[in-house]
Amino acid sequence: MEESYPMTGGDGQFSYTKNSNPQGRAADNVKALLVGTIAENLDIEHICRESTIFRIADLGCSVGPNTYIAVNNIIEVVAQKCQSKGHASLPDFQVFFNDHVSNDFNLLFANLPPERQYFAVGVPGSFHTRLFPKASINFIYSAYALQWLSKAPAELGDQLNSTSCNKGRIYYSNAPNEVGQAYSAQYAKDIGSFLCARAEELAPGGLMTILIPGRNDGTILAQSSMGPHFEYLESSLLDMAKEGIISKDRIDSFNLPIYSPSMAELRTLIQENGCFEIVRLDGQPQAYPTITAMECRAGLEGIFSKHFGSENMDPLFNRYARIIDERPLICAAADGYTYSMGFFVLLKRKKLEE
Repeated sequence: MEESYPMTGGDGQFSYTKNSNPQGRAADNVKALLVGTIAENLDIEHICRESTIFRIADLGCSVGPNTYIAVNNIIEVVAQKCQSKGHASLPDFQVFFNDHVSNDFNLLFANLPPERQYFAVGVPGSFHTRLFPKASINFIYSAYALQWLSKAPAELGDQLNSTSCNKGRIYYSNAPNEVGQAYSAQYAKDIGSFLCARAEELAPGGLMTILIPGRNDGTILAQSSMGPHFEYLESSLLDMAKEGIISKDRIDSFNLPIYSPSMAELRTLIQENGCFEIVRLDGQPQAYPTITAMECRAGLEGIFSKHFGSENMDPLFNRYARIIDERPLICAAADGYTYSMGFFVLLKRKKLEE
């Protein structure tokens, strides 16, 4: 069964709304690439012949504000392309905001830009399954959401006495290769389901853009760029177990359902799926200030709270904050910035066989 772990809702100090700067910076870094590739590859003539409505879906939108900025950028470039092709009027824009059922959609819609040029719709549900009618969406966008798996590999935490149990760790960084392979297999299954669903939903002439964290080709599975952040959370949990605040079994039975593919791995999975033509697949080295404890908490508190208890969240993230202060991340450079790899993917739906 699909697990649900939305970002922290509301507008409090630990909310995703107030602590999603890393994701916003990463998306902003590829804004020019996003705009340029849409302008070059979107078949606006075909789309406008078929409908007077241009439909956009943001999958894994969370609660804003990043989703509003991305949607505005997409609409601007589509409008410019329509005008450049001599269209006297623009299509109506309809935007579907998708995330887990437990996402804070109330906050998302309460904060919609008042001057927006689109009709907004909420679509709760997992993007690993079908969400829309066949051939109904013209542009699909997903930013820093597809690293989340539908579930953690079951064999790593279900049987604590099993040799496959990922004991003493919450992730696959610095873990035996079998652990990384289990994550890789789950990711392959999930990305396959995602692509098959989107192939049904994307209209002819439409495009899909995916932004996703990854790792360099030639690196081993354990060398995830996100690993150091999770290792410090892992260290904090182990300290809490030593002090009797939580049980060691709770740690052994928990694995973060997050995975970062290499570019070659992602390319192969898309090609093997066979539903899409890869128009663009670029690696984008990214530099950003080391993620703060509040930014980490905004993204992960939901899943940690569900497993370890809400009463342990303050102690956990306070410890994480102290570790960050005392021991800067291994991947942080002398300038205080963290360098990682992000992928920009532009896909075009292949023509269906007659």
